[in-house]
Amino acid sequence: MAGGDGMSRYLRQMVLPEVGAEGQERIEAAHVLVVGAGGLGVPVLQYLAGAGIGRITLMDPDTVEETNLHRQPLYRMKDLGRPKVQAAALAVTRLNPGVLLEGRREALTPANAPALVAAADVVLDCADSYAASYTLSDACLAVGKPLISASALGMAGYVGGFCGDPGQGGAPSLRALFPDPPDSGQTCATAGVLGPVVGLLGCLQAQMALRLLLGTTPSPLGEFIRLDNGRFTQFRFDGAPESPGPRFIARQDIRPGDLVVDLRPKDEAPRKATPKALRMPGYGPIGPLPEPGQRAVLACRSGLRSWRAADALSRRWDGEITLLALGDET
Repeated sequence: MAGGDGMSRYLRQMVLPEVGAEGQERIEAAHVLVVGAGGLGVPVLQYLAGAGIGRITLMDPDTVEETNLHRQPLYRMKDLGRPKVQAAALAVTRLNPGVLLEGRREALTPANAPALVAAADVVLDCADSYAASYTLSDACLAVGKPLISASALGMAGYVGGFCGDPGQGGAPSLRALFPDPPDSGQTCATAGVLGPVVGLLGCLQAQMALRLLLGTTPSPLGEFIRLDNGRFTQFRFDGAPESPGPRFIARQDIRPGDLVVDLRPKDEAPRKATPKALRMPGYGPIGPLPEPGQRAVLACRSGLRSWRAADALSRRWDGEITLLALGDET
């Protein structure tokens, strides 16, 4: 048993018929990938570590800031300025020293996602970034790994179970439910968020991950829960059709022959995505079309402008379009 005396630490969950000794062994043998150590990731880490998950790989590039603390109570004032993965690892060790947490201070990208996803039993998307969410969903769908994804903004949010092994009750991907570009580019920094909202959704993520590992029925894969101003609604989407949609790529995946369009104005990004990139913030409904056989790569900070430009471009050109989310570059 992880953490020493498992019979006392995990007694209250092992008496559940859904858990028992066999279920506890499954929990302790599991390797979970958690992307994001913020408002969603904090309750996920606390409750998965508390339950005795054997191994957690945690990815987050950021440091602890004072504005995080109202919704990320895993961290303390003394953690300000410290990498979140480092502060989280120390907190998880204090909570349950039997849990192995590997912290990776880096952002998830289309380049590193496939290997990380392939190595995990369950993937939890706590990044609250649609570029990360779709990148994870595409990677999970490709190799049949389950994804528990959540997002929160203001007083609302959702959590759902996606992908997984089709031969073992898998579900459609995130694209099946959200095939279109998001309507809003707002974030927690611009629109705000209430701490208990992300806390509730993160707890639901942890619960769905444990249900998945325990093999309870109905499966959390194909389940979608929406929280809106204190009210929950729930439905299943097992039969939702997949949507093709544009895929995110990494900067190193740009090909010499690609038409690269940087949608960021010069005052936002003095350096273009590539030296030969076309800088055109209004590209999509207007602008030169790629040559026959050429691929379009649409770049911006978060991926939202790229997605909207891709949606507009696809209405007048039927070639391959990819997205590039460059983040906050220095």
